[in-house]
Amino acid sequence: MRLTSHQRYDYHPLPARPDYAWPGGKRLAVYVALNLEHFAFGEGLGAELAPGGPQPDVLNFAWRDWGNRIGAWRLLELFDALDLPVSVLVNSAIYDYCPQLVAAHRARGDEIVGHGRTNAERQGVLPEREEAALIAEATQRLTLEEGRPPAGWLGPWISQSPVTPDLLQESGYRYLLDWCQDDQPIWMRCRRGHILSVPYPQELNDIPSIVGRKDSPQQFADMIVDAFDEMLEQSERQPLVMGIALHAYLVGQPHRLRPLRRALAHIAERRERIWLTRSGAIAEAAIALPPGIVPGGPSTPAS
Repeated sequence: MRLTSHQRYDYHPLPARPDYAWPGGKRLAVYVALNLEHFAFGEGLGAELAPGGPQPDVLNFAWRDWGNRIGAWRLLELFDALDLPVSVLVNSAIYDYCPQLVAAHRARGDEIVGHGRTNAERQGVLPEREEAALIAEATQRLTLEEGRPPAGWLGPWISQSPVTPDLLQESGYRYLLDWCQDDQPIWMRCRRGHILSVPYPQELNDIPSIVGRKDSPQQFADMIVDAFDEMLEQSERQPLVMGIALHAYLVGQPHRLRPLRRALAHIAERRERIWLTRSGAIAEAAIALPPGIVPGGPSTPAS
């Protein structure tokens, strides 16, 4: 029996891969991904604090909106205090609703990553032509506002159709974050070439942790610390990537912000031992490696 396959990448066991180092000879690359999301009122998708009632679901809409009005600004203060670079995953609708928030991240030199139009919708359920239009609309808006096209993409709700990597590669994207299958960047096949997959966390991610598993703020912070300490040791054997995914309406809440501050301070205090960076810089470093080093490239044999 032969199972259906995505045909995007082959299996490459970690111990058999070529060794390399990140810039400065560092072995562990760490980045923070902050999701800035805007939602339609009275319709569409959205994370829930409590089971939603009939639309308009004011409770959950307002809870998410608190993130852009209050929580995201508290997180900015935290990032500044710890001197942390950030990859900001931006719904293009944010530019119409709260452009000041993106401007504040732009001013500190943060990377702006494409994150669709709004998290009130999924792209993976759309016909190819409509999905291509969604990607084009979001990309054009980010390019207009930032003065350059985004290099990376994360679909709203990690939503992908069978052709999403192809559409992103054909739209000029250099990397995507949707797949969580590895702790190193790998190349994914597309119908017109390749696109790089940069590890994005689904465990060290506040939505699956806090909304999905109902982890406490302390548990989420402990997860970050324990994962960092373990991956720092593991990276002595292979270069690794550790991402931390955050949403302002969750970890911007005061009772979650304090444990998060402890966890991020633990990492920042060890910055001399790691490459504290952004997802786009990780992608560029991987792309610049000689052919055959990053799994899945044209000259990498299947294992």
